[in-house]
Amino acid sequence: MTIGGTPASVAGYVLGGGGSTRFGRDKALVQIDGKLMLMRMRELLDGVTHGVRVVAATGKYANLETDLVSDRWPGEGPLGGIITALLTTAETSGGPEWNLIIGCDMPFLRREWLAYLVGRALASPAEVVAPKSEHGLEPLCACWRTNAAGKLQLVFEGGVRKITEAMKHLKMEVLDETHWKRFDSAGRLFWNMNTPADYDEVKRILEAGSA
Repeated sequence: MTIGGTPASVAGYVLGGGGSTRFGRDKALVQIDGKLMLMRMRELLDGVTHGVRVVAATGKYANLETDLVSDRWPGEGPLGGIITALLTTAETSGGPEWNLIIGCDMPFLRREWLAYLVGRALASPAEVVAPKSEHGLEPLCACWRTNAAGKLQLVFEGGVRKITEAMKHLKMEVLDETHWKRFDSAGRLFWNMNTPADYDEVKRILEAGSA
C-alpha cells in the first residue's frame, strides 16, 4: 500500500529502544493490545515498505523473530541508528533509494499516514521528507534518501548528535499539518510514549476505544 510507487521502492526500519531512562525499562518491550511495542511498530511498516528491519545494539533483541541490524554507534543516540539504516541499505545490492525510519514508541501512528509519507518521498527531489507538528520536526517518522548517509555521517563524526541539527545539512521537504492532519483526528499521531504514566494513558485510551 503506497502512493506513487511500490513498497519495494522503500526500505523500512524501526529504531530499537535507547536507554529508556524515563521509562525505567525498555519501552520497546512493553505490550500494547497483546503485542510488544517493537513488533507493533514493525508490523505498521509491513505493506508500506519492503524488508522491515530493526536497528538496535548487537544482541539486544536476539530472542525476537525479526530481522536485526546492529547499530554501528550504540549508545550514541538515534542519529547513529538512522545512519546505520542508510548505510545498510546502501550496502545492499539493488537497495532501495528511500528509507522510512520510525521510532519504537509512537503507539498512535497510522499505516495510512505512513503510506502517504512514502508517496511524498517517492515524488520528492529532497534527501529527507519529514512532518512538522506543533512540537517541531518529527525526524523519527521520516523518509530518508539512501545516498544522504555520507552527509549525515560527516556531521555525526563532527560531533552532532541532534537529528534536527543534522537535517539542516540535507535538502529537506517539510510536511505541515495540511498533509498529516487528515490522518490525526484525535491529535495523537506523533505522540511519544516516554514514561510509565504515558504507557498507562495509552492503554486507557485504547481500552476506551477512543484512539
